Order: sequence, then structure tokens, then C-alpha cells
Amino acid sequence: MIADPIFARSSGDFAVRLTAKLTTVFAILITVFALSAAQAAEPVGHTDIDTAELAVLLERGTKVVDIRRADEWRETGVIPGSKLLTAFDAGGLLNPQFPAEFGAFVEKDEPVIIICRSGNRSETMSRILWERAGYTQIYNASGGIVSWIDDGNPTEPCLTC
Repeated sequence: MIADPIFARSSGDFAVRLTAKLTTVFAILITVFALSAAQAAEPVGHTDIDTAELAVLLERGTKVVDIRRADEWRETGVIPGSKLLTAFDAGGLLNPQFPAEFGAFVEKDEPVIIICRSGNRSETMSRILWERAGYTQIYNASGGIVSWIDDGNPTEPCLTC
């Protein structure tokens, strides 16, 4: 009988070590594939941001679209320089002019911040713009204008409301 030189070392220790290493490599590969699949499922074109990140993006010149209604703009004021486009009426229905008005203001590959009162409507609109309309750099101000004001950031009166 000819001994197999790969497995001939000290009572099978080499085979045990080889099996352990192959199992580890296999586990690493499975983990990498699972993480890649999970990452691919995340909406990379849609990002929630807090007020600090909002301030940084504003300093960089990123456009802001405030999707609230005129009565809300009058109540709290607006972020200086923001575009005021009502997305939903008081009953929660989509403003039929919103898609065209938004499209005339923002290119599909241009970064834009969406803000509402508390972040709920802007979250919904951010997802719609990314998933259905093809916009690739949407930032949702997750705390809305309420967080912006609570953190001591500036607003100005709405002069067109």
C-alpha cells in the first residue's frame, strides 16, 4: 500500500487542519456573498440625513425642496434658498403638478434635499423619486423643519405664501 503524502502526517492532523481551513474559507465566501446581496438591496440613491448633514450639504450648494403646504411655510418659515413645491395636499393626495415642477428644478443625477415638517412626507417622496422617477441622489431631511428649528438653525419668512 502506498501512503498518500498529503495525509500521511501525524495521525491525520493535516487532514483536520485542511478541512478546518477549507470550512473557514467557505464561510468567509458565503458571508461576502450575503453582504454583497444585502448591500445591493439597499437604496443607495436615497439617504436619510440629520440636521448637521443637512447644514453641510447646504454649504456645498445642494438644492433643497420643501414639499410642505403654504400654511405650513407661513407657520414655521422656510430654509433660506429652498424651493417651495407642495407635494401633497391636506388630504394626503399627490399634487398633480409636483412631478413636472420638481423635474424642471432638479436633474435626475443632481443631489437634492427633500424636507417636510417632520420627515414623514419627505421620506415617502424621497422613495418615490428614487424608486419610480429615477433620481439618483435624494437626501431626506429625516427630522424635517421641526428638527432644523429645534437645533437652532435659521429660517426665513415665506414671502410668496
